[in-house]
Amino acid sequence: MQLIKDGRIVEDGFARAADDAPVPERLPVIVSAARFLAAADALVRRAGPTGVVWPNNRNVAELAPYLDRLALVALVFPTFKDGRAFSQARLIRERYGFRGELRATGQVLRDQFLFMLRAGFDAFEVTKDADAAAFAEAAHRYSVFYQPTGDGRATARAGRVARAPTDSLANGSLL
Repeated sequence: MQLIKDGRIVEDGFARAADDAPVPERLPVIVSAARFLAAADALVRRAGPTGVVWPNNRNVAELAPYLDRLALVALVFPTFKDGRAFSQARLIRERYGFRGELRATGQVLRDQFLFMLRAGFDAFEVTKDADAAAFAEAAHRYSVFYQPTGDGRATARAGRVARAPTDSLANGSLL
């Protein structure tokens, strides 16, 4: 499996800790949602960065109190037809203001890549090596969008308004 982050293929700096294994104190680690919720206070206080794999059948509101102390949230796409993680990503980014790494894991398909970016994902676990280059290239293909979304990019309208002379705004010609 390869990791795409910021439009590049990168080495994953996080290790996954099994539920029955000890969690290293200083290393970046990802734990399951069940393990995280069972020991959330201890896990967010540890010296190393902590991440959690959050299944798409759990409410992200349970995770909200800890988001400011998490380095990574991995949202699961169990099948390509199940898009609940898109909604979770938008909630985590827009409602709860999460600024850490938001990773897509599971059935991450190249057809959905751009939509995942727009929902706020910034890292992707890709199972097919052939898809990794396609994912990396697609991240740079489009630079302007009309719809506001969770990735923080300004819309085409916002760009026009920012570049417009103030007299154009007053007469409503850009609105």
